[in-house]
Amino acid sequence: MKNLIVVLVGGLSGERKISFLTGRACSSALKKKGYKVRELDAKGYFANKLKNLKPKIVFNALHGKYGEDGFVQSILESLKIPYTHSGVLSSSLAMNKELSKILFIKNKIKTPNYFIIKKGYKKKLKIHLKSKKIKFPIVIKPINEGSSLGVYICTNLKELIKNYNKLIKEYDQILVEEYIPGKEIQVAVMGKKALGAIELVPKRKFYDYKAKYSSSAKTKHIMPAPLSHQNYKKVLLIAEKAHKILGCRGITRSDFRFANNKFYLLETNTQPGMTKLSLFPEIANYNGINFEDLVVWMIKDASNNR
Repeated sequence: MKNLIVVLVGGLSGERKISFLTGRACSSALKKKGYKVRELDAKGYFANKLKNLKPKIVFNALHGKYGEDGFVQSILESLKIPYTHSGVLSSSLAMNKELSKILFIKNKIKTPNYFIIKKGYKKKLKIHLKSKKIKFPIVIKPINEGSSLGVYICTNLKELIKNYNKLIKEYDQILVEEYIPGKEIQVAVMGKKALGAIELVPKRKFYDYKAKYSSSAKTKHIMPAPLSHQNYKKVLLIAEKAHKILGCRGITRSDFRFANNKFYLLETNTQPGMTKLSLFPEIANYNGINFEDLVVWMIKDASNNR
C-alpha cells in the first residue's frame, strides 16, 4: 500500500499490553490526520510481514525488551525502512541502566550510587553494600526493563535478599542503588529541546507500573513542576544533555529525583508511553502541542541511520 504507515505494537516484553494502548492511540491520531495506517504485532516472524507490507515509515509503539533496546531498530535498519524514536546504539545504551549510568557519571550528571550483582553472587551483596556505602532503603531492579517492572524498594537486608532471589530467576543482572527521597520530576525532550518538567505525587510508594497505567492509582500530576525558575531551567538542561550524550532521536522522557537541591537522573526513556495517562503528551499539550500534532511530528522526524 502506497505511503502506508505501519505502527508496530505488542511485541514480546512484559509491556506488551501497554504497547497496544500506545499503538492504538497513535494509530487513531494518524488516521485523523489522513494517513494510511496499519497496526502490526511485532511477534513471531513479523519482519517478513513487515517487508511484504512495504511501508513508507514505521511508527515504533513498542515498549520494553526487543522494542526499545536496539533489537527492532536493527531489523528496521536492515530493511531500510525509516522509523521513529531513537536508533540502534542509543536505544541499547538508554535501556541498559548500567551503561547509561556510566555515561551519566562520565558527563558529570548526578545519578544514585549503585552496583550490579549477577546471578550466583548473592553472598557479595553485603560486601558491595559496605564498599559502596549504600544504606537502606535500597532500590533493586533489572538493568534492562522499562515501566518500573521488577522494581522493589527494600528497607532491610532480608527484603533485599528476598527480592534479589525473585528477580534473579528471570534476569541475569540486577541493579542495586541507593534510594533517593524527594520529588519525582520527569522531563520531556522533543528533538533537541526540552519541553517542560512535571512533578508526580503518587499515592503508591513510587511511580511504579500501576501508578503509570492505572487511573485507579490516582497519581497527582503537577504541571509545570513547582521548582524555582533556576532549578526548573537546570533540570531541562540536564535532560537535554542526557538525550544528547546517549545519542537519542525523536522524543525521550528523563526521570529524576530532586533532593537537597540536587537532581539525580534515574534513567532516560527512549520510548515514552503515549496513552491517555502518559506524561509526554501531557507536557507537550501544556506547551501547545496537541496529541495528533505530536504524533505527526514523530512521523516527519522518522529516518534511517538514527
